[in-house]
Amino acid sequence: MTKTITKNEHVYDMLDSLLRDEGQFWNSFYEDRNKKIPFFVDGADENLVDYVERGLIKPGRVLELGCGPGRNAIFLAELGFEVDAVDLSSEGLEWARERASEKGVDVNFIQGNIFKLDLPHNHYDFIYDSGCFHHVPPHRRVSYLNLLNDCLKTGGHFAITCFDAEGMGLDIPDMEVYKERTMKGGLGYTLEKMQEVFSQFHELELRKMNEIKQPAKTFGVPFLWAALYKR
Repeated sequence: MTKTITKNEHVYDMLDSLLRDEGQFWNSFYEDRNKKIPFFVDGADENLVDYVERGLIKPGRVLELGCGPGRNAIFLAELGFEVDAVDLSSEGLEWARERASEKGVDVNFIQGNIFKLDLPHNHYDFIYDSGCFHHVPPHRRVSYLNLLNDCLKTGGHFAITCFDAEGMGLDIPDMEVYKERTMKGGLGYTLEKMQEVFSQFHELELRKMNEIKQPAKTFGVPFLWAALYKR
């Protein structure tokens, strides 16, 4: 990080440094694959499966933000989607590549920070985010929206799952993130905040995820929002 601030990006980097080292955190998080973490299951999100089955999302070019062990990226690749899947964690991506290899599918897994990568402009038919956005700090929120608008084709779709503020008890004011220097495991969003943040997109569906009892072929927990938008 530069000692002299001369660009907006320097301010963002400085604010990033007040919070945890995300790359190191997520590598440690994925090291033990036997932990009882709900989304360690090998099944796609129930809402994503539903979008495909209803024909709302059709095969095309996909960008997944924060793919982790790759369960959603692999599901889409199996159906003929051309998938780029990004994650900070080398540990998470190693697991994802193993899963993809076992299933014989091709996914372009990319390690990196979504705000630092040179992603193609106006390239993707669909962008998917399963649990990345609620780990995006407030000062990066505008950059996140800019990324969607820059990478998604006009008429393309964006879908997201993220923490419900009430269900997770994480209705944290933005200022508190910097006062306390923590996002406390992720930022929760109320219905009103979801509608405010993504107001520039056409909302097709916004609901709670359906709870899926494991073991099952899909994943779902009721404390996450599931939303589908069109640009």
